[in-house]
Amino acid sequence: MAWVASRPVPWKRLCIEWTVVAVVVAGLSYFVTDNRQLSSYVTIVFAGVVYVGFGAILAKLGYARKTLAQLRAETAATQAKPTATVGTRPKPAPTSRTSTGPNQRANRKKR
Repeated sequence: MAWVASRPVPWKRLCIEWTVVAVVVAGLSYFVTDNRQLSSYVTIVFAGVVYVGFGAILAKLGYARKTLAQLRAETAATQAKPTATVGTRPKPAPTSRTSTGPNQRANRKKR
């Protein structure tokens, strides 16, 4: 994949994803661990800048994640396809363990 400047970058999607993750991480950090240091929250903002920047670079290189609607459509399409019926596979060739030929021992009754 090569860099193509005309490829669109989904800025809104990247920012929304980062905002959701940042709010969850900040909430857990504040309420669960009682972290009150400002540097931790500045780090979350810095991580968001890196996340959005890396996502923009990947978009310019041609990477585009599928949306939930696209994934649902693919799932529906694969479920709509008819599956192979059971029993269409041919039987395997007989072997010494499966044949009823002369190599089989006679069944003797146990006393």
